[in-house]
Amino acid sequence: MRKYQARTLRLCTSLLGDAILAEDASQEIFLKAYQALKAFRAKSTFSTWFYRIASNHCHDLLRKRARQKTESWDALVEEQGEQVQELFAVSGDPRTALENAELADKILSCLPAGARLILTLREVEGLSYREIAESLSCSLDAVKARLRRAREELQDKFRHLLDSGTSKE
Repeated sequence: MRKYQARTLRLCTSLLGDAILAEDASQEIFLKAYQALKAFRAKSTFSTWFYRIASNHCHDLLRKRARQKTESWDALVEEQGEQVQELFAVSGDPRTALENAELADKILSCLPAGARLILTLREVEGLSYREIAESLSCSLDAVKARLRRAREELQDKFRHLLDSGTSKE
């Protein structure tokens, strides 16, 4: 549990976009994994099995709240445009790092659930393509294609932001 606690919380926060909901989901995931431990057959690594449980649980929660209002990309740009542009600026200030992490979570929350999941597993958690393929029960080619599409969608959103930032000057 200690090994996966922080990772699970990051994954849940990234997918759900809500820190409090992510904490609850993380606890529920550990309970589900514990209850399903007898079913683990070691056909894949424990981490990929565990991430599969976590991603499925988060997707279930997202389906339940699909009708709830979410913040649109345009609203985020309008509200925090300058901060989004400066997101990747290097700063040694821990408060800035925390603000950047929260803003990155908001940015990811503007993406579809599938894009959030694959970007989080690869870019935040650092899983290999093979581990992602096992976690998502898909081929390596599918992982590569999904990552490419997710990155393109994220770039499109940033391009929109940068275009709107330069048109104001």
